[in-house]
Amino acid sequence: MEDTTAHSEEGLLDESLHLPVDIALQMDDQNPSFDLEAQPHVPVELTEDASTDTTPSEGSSLKRSKPHDDAEDGWQTVDRHSAKKHKQDKKIPAPKSSNYPSISFNHNAKLQSKITLDSLRSLILYIFAEGTAPQWVSISQRPQFRKIVVLMVPGLEEAMFKQDVDFATYNDQPLGDQQRPRVLTSPDDYYPRLLKKDELPEILKDFADMFSHLWPVKTPGNEKHGTIRSPLGTMLTAPNEKTKEEKAQRGVQPAKEPKGWKDERTRITEFLTMPEDFEANGYALHPACIPAEWRKDYQDAEGWVHTNVLKLSDGNVPEKEIQQGSVTAGREVYALDCEMCKTGPDEFALTRVSLVNWDGTRVVDSLVKPDKPITDYVTRYSGITEQMLTHITTTLQDVQARLLKILHPRTILVGHSLDSDMKALQLTHPFIVDTALLYPHNRGPPLKNSLKFLAQRFLKREIQKGLGGHDSVEDARTCLDLVKQKCEKGKAWGGHESHGENLFRRLTRTGKSYRANGGVEAKGGVNSGKTSAMIDWGDPLRGVGAASTFPIGCKSDEEVLDGILRAVKGDPVAEEIPVGGADFVFARFRELEAFQRWWNRNGDLAPPDLSESSLEACVRNLTQRIKRVHDSLPPCTGLVVFSGSGDPREMARLQAMHAQFKKEYNAPGSNWDDLSVKWTDKEAQDLKKAVGVARNGIGFIGVK
Repeated sequence: MEDTTAHSEEGLLDESLHLPVDIALQMDDQNPSFDLEAQPHVPVELTEDASTDTTPSEGSSLKRSKPHDDAEDGWQTVDRHSAKKHKQDKKIPAPKSSNYPSISFNHNAKLQSKITLDSLRSLILYIFAEGTAPQWVSISQRPQFRKIVVLMVPGLEEAMFKQDVDFATYNDQPLGDQQRPRVLTSPDDYYPRLLKKDELPEILKDFADMFSHLWPVKTPGNEKHGTIRSPLGTMLTAPNEKTKEEKAQRGVQPAKEPKGWKDERTRITEFLTMPEDFEANGYALHPACIPAEWRKDYQDAEGWVHTNVLKLSDGNVPEKEIQQGSVTAGREVYALDCEMCKTGPDEFALTRVSLVNWDGTRVVDSLVKPDKPITDYVTRYSGITEQMLTHITTTLQDVQARLLKILHPRTILVGHSLDSDMKALQLTHPFIVDTALLYPHNRGPPLKNSLKFLAQRFLKREIQKGLGGHDSVEDARTCLDLVKQKCEKGKAWGGHESHGENLFRRLTRTGKSYRANGGVEAKGGVNSGKTSAMIDWGDPLRGVGAASTFPIGCKSDEEVLDGILRAVKGDPVAEEIPVGGADFVFARFRELEAFQRWWNRNGDLAPPDLSESSLEACVRNLTQRIKRVHDSLPPCTGLVVFSGSGDPREMARLQAMHAQFKKEYNAPGSNWDDLSVKWTDKEAQDLKKAVGVARNGIGFIGVK
């Protein structure tokens, strides 16, 4: 079609006849359009002035002397395609047409397991980026989705959707071992639950207008270890993409840099274990870590010694003494590893100690004779045999004395789960870097990665092979290399972020557009990236929201609502958010969470004072705000609402109790009878039950 137009246009003028603009175009429009079927205006006479800038050729040709003359020469370049109309984006389909997008579940189908937060995140990735199609819902007309809005509403529970619920007495149920999960479905039920308006409390009836089902959602966690993972972090962290080759491989996969990764060289001092984290991780406190007024009365437990560090500031090195670019920051760094053998039931004694410097050179490598007879050499792990210790006379006290001469205030000790080594040495030191903490388990504490796993994943190295046991020198050097790699790559390396990618960043990088929302050029789907907005209490830039296109901080749920409406529609004159808004919007309402006392007080942001409010008022306000969001959404927008978790209060209480128990129990010279907190099998079982309660979340999924 374009070729035909071009020939037709060229045929309007003889090949040898090209007219100056001031003669051929008698119009004032600066952007004229042309009727290609009209006859051209050809002047009868040409004055001498009109052709002075041309060089006549055969047949008195008026061809231009060069293809692009200067503007002052009186010529204008005309785009032959300027009259061609651009194709408009595909129109939004009618709501009940077969082209309208939907997320549906056949209520006659039977799901026997709850969905997870990973399921909800995968749903978003499938619609807006690359991902596997979910098996628990049917998604039709995926290319027609214009936006996705996700609302996190902590504090909303399944039992609130019971028809005869009494919000005035809802929270009267005691916590503790009498606490019951606030759910309506049982393990024998099928999921999800169909929402019927006449079977809902009056203040929650709007949910039936917005959504067809209530989905029980399982929060990631582990009852055995008494923990749950952060619902917010889980939802906003996309798993790393794997190639077909990587999926086919077995065993531990080597770590790889996420796309867009940049190394950030970091000093080792940034990775020191903080004094307040010592006891929580099983370390005995060095006197420099306790308040100054208590130090004068401090005494080491029997058999224990501490390094000669009077106060933490003694370890500081003036900047002028630090070599530029040095990751050791003027400190002397040693890696330590010990081997132990059993001297009784659940009792271990030091039998080998190895210390290497920053270069990996052995400084200490000594076998040690325990005071008590060894009952089990555990050679498979320790590498120690009876013959090795036959003629050894070195004692624990000898090793302590030698280490105290080496370790000084500017010394940093590196190791893996170094708390067990320090207990075996009966030694305290305030400057510790623990690779078990530097490279956390992807399911969170108290789980820890083994040194063997870290060596395979991050160093592509095999250690602790065979039945000969561990080599403490090899283990110490491995820890040292892990720390060096962390210093070269930065704080984020090996953390949870390296196990996945920020969801906002993933959508920006791999978000897909189709013809329905990206024009004809996007037919079949193209990577165009998706804009995003994070609306949350406080400053989203201090967390995962920093990767969103438009982070919006708030101080109340009403401000969150305003932020959502702004992110969906855009600013009136596109001051910051373009007209049409962001493609993906994530927001969190928190007033119900605060009223329910679910608010995590570990952060800097204090919960609002809602003492004058009531549970019914908070639930009503939340429902009305969600309804306003729903009503404001443009057509073809996916809407996901989820609570994140169930009631976490009893779990948090028992976790704090367990932490206090470990703090007192691990203190040097502790006595069971003197502990202020006892942790028995009963408390352990109560914690498992409380974690099960906290893992019961809910969710809603629909399309506006």
